[in-house]
Amino acid sequence: MPRSPLMDLAFGFMPAQMIHVATEIGVADAFTDGGPSTSTELAEATGAHAPSLRRLLRGLAGLGVVEQKEPDLFALTEEGRRLRADAPDSIRSLIRLFCGPQVWRTWGDMAETVRTGEYAWERVTGSTPFEYFASDAELSATFNRAMAEHTRDVAPAFVEAHDFARYGTVADLGGGDGTLLAAILRAHPGLRGVLFDLPTGLADASGPLADVADRAEIVPGDFFEAVPAGPDAYVLKSVVHDWDDEKATAILRNCRAAMGPDDRVLLLEQVMPEMVAPESAGIVRNDLNMLVATGGRERTEAEFRELLDGAGLGAVSLTGPLRETAYHVIEAEIAD
Repeated sequence: MPRSPLMDLAFGFMPAQMIHVATEIGVADAFTDGGPSTSTELAEATGAHAPSLRRLLRGLAGLGVVEQKEPDLFALTEEGRRLRADAPDSIRSLIRLFCGPQVWRTWGDMAETVRTGEYAWERVTGSTPFEYFASDAELSATFNRAMAEHTRDVAPAFVEAHDFARYGTVADLGGGDGTLLAAILRAHPGLRGVLFDLPTGLADASGPLADVADRAEIVPGDFFEAVPAGPDAYVLKSVVHDWDDEKATAILRNCRAAMGPDDRVLLLEQVMPEMVAPESAGIVRNDLNMLVATGGRERTEAEFRELLDGAGLGAVSLTGPLRETAYHVIEAEIAD
């Protein structure tokens, strides 16, 4: 009987955990001189059990993370280099977050979520995701770095696709460490920016904004309560997908309350197709992650328009997908 491709999908948790463990113990960072290393050398650097680490390294060789040069000599590949903390295109924190124990447990409880419609994170951890992050400094830092890594890859296409020159001030709501706002301000030297987030989200903002600090104001706050008045455009990247319709509408209504007649809301989000196909696998997985982890969702264009309408906003345009990303820009204004 031929092997079912479903078997490879069902056992996909194995490579995910192999990569996560390598990231968690710092295998890629242990290749200090850039050359090949033995399992014993890497074990000494990471505090791992050398024979067990050698078995993991063989598995990582099969995934293309390392290359096995000799029976016990391994070299980091170009893709494996992205697991290093100091790599300019690092995805280390993304993997630590999304393959970490909290997200792992929420996906393991998906059956109960599908049965009940109640998202798993609060059920398995005892608190909401953002309450949980606020109570764990290390996990909060990992989350912030993970969001920055993801934003770093999306920012160039966003800056390229939207005309920011027509604004005087742009606010990035829920903007974390300022990676996105910094990219916008660098591309437009005459523009000013406001970075708005919870204090935990803003913890590392001084670094990314260092070279544009004279044009960037950091404002702590909660977008469920209010957002700053004055900016000409309000950017929300991957914000409304975290929340159900009621909470997402509350955020957008607060934007509307702060807006002037000519101001804009810019949603930077993935847009769910009405009919999914194999190439839609990424956004479908993201949607399921929102289902179990936050209670949010990915939305179709019609659902975004309905959401905006419920907040007193009207969609002006939808641009995308942006270059080399799955993201769209949904521009909205105050509805008549």
